[in-house]
Amino acid sequence: MARNVNDCLHGIYRMAILDDNEALALRSGGPLHTLVHEDLDPYSVEDLQVRIQTLESEIVRVREIMERKKNRRSAADALFSFKDT
Repeated sequence: MARNVNDCLHGIYRMAILDDNEALALRSGGPLHTLVHEDLDPYSVEDLQVRIQTLESEIVRVREIMERKKNRRSAADALFSFKDT
C-alpha cells in the first residue's frame, strides 16, 4: 500500500500549472485527483496509518518548499525594486 501512496506523491511533485491557472494535478486523472479519490476500503488499518503518516510528512515538505519559494521571491522583489529613496 505505501508504495502506491509514494507513487502518487511522486506524481504530485511533478505537477504543472496550466494556462488557465488550474493545477494539472487537480484535473481528473491527475495524480492528486487520483490520490484523493482512491477507494480506501480495501486497505487495512495499518496501511491507512502509513498513508496518513506519509501524507503528513508530505504536507511538512510542501510547506517548507513553499516558504523557501516565498523567501526567494521576496529577496528577488527587494533586489529588483527600484524605489526612489
